[in-house]
Amino acid sequence: MIVVADTSPLNYLIQIECVDLLRALYGQVVIPHGVLEELSHVDAPIAVRLWGDHLPDWVDSRVVQPQPDRTLSVLDRGEREAIQLALELNANLLLIDERRGWIEAERRGLSVTGTLGVLLTAGIQELTDPEAAYFRLVRETNFRGSAALGTEFLKRARSLR
Repeated sequence: MIVVADTSPLNYLIQIECVDLLRALYGQVVIPHGVLEELSHVDAPIAVRLWGDHLPDWVDSRVVQPQPDRTLSVLDRGEREAIQLALELNANLLLIDERRGWIEAERRGLSVTGTLGVLLTAGIQELTDPEAAYFRLVRETNFRGSAALGTEFLKRARSLR
């Protein structure tokens, strides 16, 4: 299975100490170099910077050649490169949270999930308690989702019990 990740799911999963769920669920994750730079940026939380500076062996960083594409120009570099890399690799799944990036990825035929989808999948496989992880996510990070999204997530998480 080929899984490509954008910055935000990695950022949030690192901060709530759930990033190893990606290895358990998918084996390996591929990230574009732009995502690695965002993770290592001076403004990133220290845990995220440290993780980006010392990538685990199950993360493969790749350089993506910029493609002139006006529809991707509204996205940040990490999102653009993640979508491009997912298309280049014919990825099975793209991990991305930002709505515009998600919509553009789906428009291009990519299968997409985000941080909450990873937590639910891990909950289904009994690798974590998705409800507890969600509460850490909203309390300890700057994760933003609508009230409806949170309610739906908690409903699904609780149905796993």
